[in-house]
Amino acid sequence: MSNEENKIQEEELQQETTVENVEAEAVGTDADVDWNETVINEDGEVLEEESQETKIAQLEAALHASQEQLKEQKDAVLRAKADVENMRRRSEQEVDKARKYALSRFAEELLPVIDNLERTMQAADAENEAVKPLFEGVELTHKTFVDTIEKFGLTPINPEGEAFNPELHQAMSIQESPDHEPNMVMFVMQKGYLLNGRVVRPAMVMVSK
Repeated sequence: MSNEENKIQEEELQQETTVENVEAEAVGTDADVDWNETVINEDGEVLEEESQETKIAQLEAALHASQEQLKEQKDAVLRAKADVENMRRRSEQEVDKARKYALSRFAEELLPVIDNLERTMQAADAENEAVKPLFEGVELTHKTFVDTIEKFGLTPINPEGEAFNPELHQAMSIQESPDHEPNMVMFVMQKGYLLNGRVVRPAMVMVSK
């Protein structure tokens, strides 16, 4: 091989070496650029920084939505609990009312019996020896009767000398009276009754004016 051919080969080798060096530098530079601008996810996929920010934003939005849903579910549970508590309270009140006022109709039927016993005692001559045993028997029957009904919450309304109360009294007549202030109960024509604080029958009264 001549010197000229050797020279040509050396120049070709130098050119190839130069090209390889340039390509190597370019690859190194590209690798540096890609490393600074990319990240790798859990699956080994390369994500650009912009894609990562988008995914973070999506995750934050999903977290916010989950928190709102959890809050709504908690509110729904609290409302349901309040509804159940209100229902339980209403049921207890209804049962208590039913228990207290179950005797209302029965009590109304008993009141005329008490009225008749009281009228009998008022009409009887307690000083008459012939009538006295009968009077005492009626009096004892009346007392036993009243004591029994009071055990079940039935109490009399006897407002003579008290101020007129339309919630408890029924005015049968209104008369002028120099001995009474206006709107006072002068006379009770018929006693009223309460059953556990509720009016079964208002007292029939005469009112002053």
